[in-house]
Amino acid sequence: MTPLAMAASPAAQIAQLREQIRYHDRKYYVEAAPEISDREYDRLMDRLQALEAEHPELVTPDSPTQRIGDQPISSLATVRHRVPMLSIDNTYSTEDLRKFFDRVARLLPGEDLEWVVELKVDGVAVAVTYIDGLLSHAATRGNGVVGDDITHNIRTVLGVPLRLHADGDVPRVVEARGEVYMTNAELVRINQERKAAGQPLYANTRNVAAGSIRLLDPRECAARKLRIFFHGVGYCKGLKAKTHSQFLDQLRGWGLPATPHFKTHASADAVIAYCDELIGRLHDLDFEVDGLVIKLNDFEQRERLGTTSKSPRWLIAYKFEKYEATTRVNDIWLTVGKSGAVTPTAILEPVQLAGTTVSKAGLHNAEEIERKDVRIGDVVVVEKAGKIIPHIVRVEKHERKGPLRKFVYPTHCPACETPLVKDEGGVFIRCPNLSCPAQVRERLQHFASRSAMDIAGLGEKLVDQLVSSGLVCSLGDLYRLTVDKLMDLERMGQRSSEKLVEQIAASRERGLARLLNALAIRHVGARTAAVLAEHFGTMDRLMAASVEQISEVEEIGPVIAQSIYNFLHSEHGSSAIKELASLGVRMDLPEAGGGEKLSNRLAGKTIVVTGTLERFKREEIEDLIRRHGGRVASSVSGKTSFLVAGAEAGSKLAKAQSLGVKVLSEAEFLEMIE
Repeated sequence: MTPLAMAASPAAQIAQLREQIRYHDRKYYVEAAPEISDREYDRLMDRLQALEAEHPELVTPDSPTQRIGDQPISSLATVRHRVPMLSIDNTYSTEDLRKFFDRVARLLPGEDLEWVVELKVDGVAVAVTYIDGLLSHAATRGNGVVGDDITHNIRTVLGVPLRLHADGDVPRVVEARGEVYMTNAELVRINQERKAAGQPLYANTRNVAAGSIRLLDPRECAARKLRIFFHGVGYCKGLKAKTHSQFLDQLRGWGLPATPHFKTHASADAVIAYCDELIGRLHDLDFEVDGLVIKLNDFEQRERLGTTSKSPRWLIAYKFEKYEATTRVNDIWLTVGKSGAVTPTAILEPVQLAGTTVSKAGLHNAEEIERKDVRIGDVVVVEKAGKIIPHIVRVEKHERKGPLRKFVYPTHCPACETPLVKDEGGVFIRCPNLSCPAQVRERLQHFASRSAMDIAGLGEKLVDQLVSSGLVCSLGDLYRLTVDKLMDLERMGQRSSEKLVEQIAASRERGLARLLNALAIRHVGARTAAVLAEHFGTMDRLMAASVEQISEVEEIGPVIAQSIYNFLHSEHGSSAIKELASLGVRMDLPEAGGGEKLSNRLAGKTIVVTGTLERFKREEIEDLIRRHGGRVASSVSGKTSFLVAGAEAGSKLAKAQSLGVKVLSEAEFLEMIE
């Protein structure tokens, strides 16, 4: 939005300034894409305040200057929710999460189900009501039926518009439910001020947010700079959205900050994979998260499922254990990964966390160091959530006794001195030298790992010797190693050298899925590699595929497809594949478990397995399918030949029945292949 020429009359000037301020509020709080600096924004607000002071008759309740009331209130009133704010059932295990999906599928048999995954922000639940687009009132959740009236304070929360955007087709009445929270950066600022004033410090963001939103004086609440994310719908009149994802889009259209990083998925596997991804990205967030929420997307399906006396049947919270401790940063080390990314790690004074001694914490990239302002010597709060490695939540800046030097990221690779480059549009800084010894070491270790080519005996110290001695400069060099060459290395005798050569030789037969994982293609792990191998069958077919053809594969999006294509057709990738093929490394699907092919009875058939089987583990029956010439898929579609269903089969069985896909019992499947 470009600055407008100032209108002539005071009323027109005021209207114009309000429009500009609301526009920039929306760009900052809703779209996270500010167009002007804080100083420029303050100038607009100062001008509006001056004009309204000169013309008090033109002041309206929805003006951006009216966020803070003049006087504190005497006490909090109570508000009865027109639609109860129920609690949420929760679980800490993926097993229970799958049971939830199966339970919903049984209640809605044969129906397509779509799920929304959201962050569960650790704050204070509130309901904010707008009537005819104007902020009417707000209340805390309270006991779910009655909450505290916090209208005076919700007006001070950053990102809450006093009037909804008129172009957003606003309903007559809309109650948006969300979570008021405080950023870690704001807690750091407040604690610095309180330390200087000799006041007690706050322990965490949630307690501050909970106390602040209930303050009687809105000026005190405004000083805490609370924020909000909206994630739910309460009582509404005239709402047009039919799904939750549509409602979140409408929230943004009205100028309300909707919950970030939400995604919709059609299968339990995809939901769980995205949950793992989000948990691994917690370090990117400047606010606290205590879990994820999985919701059925369709409002009509929600209505039919209904609620229990305590919680809705259509959603669940997937939570994880979180542990925090305070310690000091003794150093920051840089390592070069298999893709060339130069990654910082904080070396900590050892501290007990979740029953283990923690001495390192991931810092992930240069931007995180800058954003959190982590310096050597700082006292920090370190957190471990779920299975992810510990990460630094915030710096306790009030503990700084004197100036500490800012950490300066290097301009050249710490391993080979090559000038570093930053990903275009990304955050990672990389060494572009594919022959960098640090990268070669990391790629070799990954290549030999259990989920890749599974070469036992090829550990970190031996890899260091192989690279340092010049015996191995590429993946192909592994297959040129001999017993005599290995025996020249430290601690490598005749028998250990023979065993390693045998292991390397055996890895030639691991097959396409393991090889694709072993090649260290960006965004490709064991699961994606298996999906690619199942779909294309051979490396030649995969290399002949276009980006569009790769992206059409189930679970493969355009970003991953582009990364795969770029690697396969790069000089480094194509030469590595050609070299490995010339050395006898298998470039197609192996027979099941390395065993011989049994028949072609399932040739051309695509088979999905679901439920608990009596005679086989999941990987065993999938191996058997492949050994009889069939293809294993992870989800049911119109291309599925048949579904093998065991006990407690859930949504996949319902999907197969709705599509008319033939369903076989375990016994019927065995009869088919005998």
